[in-house]
Amino acid sequence: MIIAIDGPAGVGKSTIAHMVAQRCGFYFLNSGNFYRAVAWSHLKRNKDPFDADSVLDTARSTDITVRNGRIHVDGQDVEDMLHVHGIDQCVAQVSVDPRLRVYVNSLLRKVAEGQDIVTEGRDVTTVVFPDADLKFYFDAQPEIRARRRFGQHPDEASYAQVLETLKKRDEIDKGKAFGGLKVSEDAIVLDTSHLTIEEVCERVLAAIFVRKNAFKQ
Repeated sequence: MIIAIDGPAGVGKSTIAHMVAQRCGFYFLNSGNFYRAVAWSHLKRNKDPFDADSVLDTARSTDITVRNGRIHVDGQDVEDMLHVHGIDQCVAQVSVDPRLRVYVNSLLRKVAEGQDIVTEGRDVTTVVFPDADLKFYFDAQPEIRARRRFGQHPDEASYAQVLETLKKRDEIDKGKAFGGLKVSEDAIVLDTSHLTIEEVCERVLAAIFVRKNAFKQ
């Protein structure tokens, strides 16, 4: 069974997907972290994130794996380095290239083969796993999303900088010719602006319960 959660940055996709995966005993696959891993590797090599050919070369020469639910780059655990402000600024740019998206999508599908998974990220419901058994689209007000992200890393940037970065990221993601941010027609839409993490999680779990029962009939 594949459960896919889509939506912009800061809506709680990763947190909820991880909780749901734990409670269901499913594998958690964070698609956005694969792009962040490419961005991290590219910046570590002191290369230009605006050079699409160079970014693609970095991706193809980087060994990105998942071990115990954590992203590793060339054998190094980089999970805790992927959501700093510098990566936030870079990842929207590097993920624009359709060639990179095709490459990363192939990695994601390979990881998901033969597993019950909960996956999250922009375009997972429309491009990466269009035939997912259950799809969700999370949304929230930009200011609330920025406060959440700022609260996670208050020393990386000011609230105003985080809000500006999020708004620019939204513009880029929605304008992508390939894999742009949009709501799948068969997705369940949840506005998480004023919901607690537990409330969102319970709504997702309830939908999963209904779908599982439908499979049994």
